[in-house]
Amino acid sequence: MEFFRRSRALAVKETRELFRDPTYLGLSFFIPILLLQLFGYGLSLDVKNLPIVFVDTNNSAISREYIDSFVHSEYFDLIGITRDAEQARELMQRGTARVVVELPTNFSRDIVSGKKVAIAVTIDGSFPTRAGIIQSYINAINAKNNLELIHKMAAQYGLDPDALMPIEMRLSVWYNPALESINMIIPGILVLILMLFPAILGALLVVREKEDGTIFNLYSSPIRRWEIVLGKAAPYVVVAFIDYLIIYAASILQFDVRFVGSFWVISSAAFLYCICTIGMGLLFSIITQTQLAAMLLTFLLTVTPAFSYSGFTTPIASMDSLGQFIAHLIPATYFMDIVRGSYLKGLGFEYYASDLASLAIYTVVIYTICIVLLKKRIG
Repeated sequence: MEFFRRSRALAVKETRELFRDPTYLGLSFFIPILLLQLFGYGLSLDVKNLPIVFVDTNNSAISREYIDSFVHSEYFDLIGITRDAEQARELMQRGTARVVVELPTNFSRDIVSGKKVAIAVTIDGSFPTRAGIIQSYINAINAKNNLELIHKMAAQYGLDPDALMPIEMRLSVWYNPALESINMIIPGILVLILMLFPAILGALLVVREKEDGTIFNLYSSPIRRWEIVLGKAAPYVVVAFIDYLIIYAASILQFDVRFVGSFWVISSAAFLYCICTIGMGLLFSIITQTQLAAMLLTFLLTVTPAFSYSGFTTPIASMDSLGQFIAHLIPATYFMDIVRGSYLKGLGFEYYASDLASLAIYTVVIYTICIVLLKKRIG
């Protein structure tokens, strides 16, 4: 049909321009891969190898055994054992240590006699979230030591240790048993990259021709506005989807992220998401007059809200009412649900029907606005 022929001709022209500049084409694939490497290796919520210092004025076999329970875990890295509390505090002030544990002089004597022992623990609170995790680690290791002491004392007095602890917690973790943050971070990065980079590609499509003056060729041609939008977006949707395939393959093969879902579910959603984000960039390209303004507007209105409100680091349910309202205004929120659910839970199409419908509606609205705002006239 005639209108599809015009759109196809414009798409071929955009594809040729893309291949005519190998640097631009290379960056279209190189930058998303680079961002994945930088964030994949540099962004982690796992708290391990924390530098810890012990102030041990008791210096007994029992105190050394207690210290070993921390040292032999993967969470703490022993910096030193000292008898001077002031020296330990100086190490924390310099940032050499993040935790200082002070064992009292009568530590072993009180334990042997069955008395309650108070241990002073000082945590660097410069990073509040990390400090909270450190506190939970210390409580867990201390609880393990208390449990061992209860078993020893029960055996000494001929008691049943289970009778002393009538409640036993049997904990199980679903979907991410190892609690590795990379299983959450990498899928989230996939969402952010496909929010930012395709939108930047789309943001240059119209405004670049405005700056070059070639936009007048479109103004004077019989091609319709929706044909321009379709013809310009199509090649870059393909590029964005190839970026998705590269990131998806790297997440499995390079970062060894746990994936238990359907490739077709996540890929179908990714294709729709790429169409949507290209459309967002195209919208910014239509309403601006310079490439710099289009790129700045794209960055401000895509990756910034996506990073803060899509559920990348903070669950949407934990946000206030305003945050939740903003979250449901950005497409990254719906794609984030699909991506993390596909990676970790392995749910099918029926579970993501509402998210897919929201993405589809968002896409239709974006392209409708593009067609309405794209004027084939000067001024």
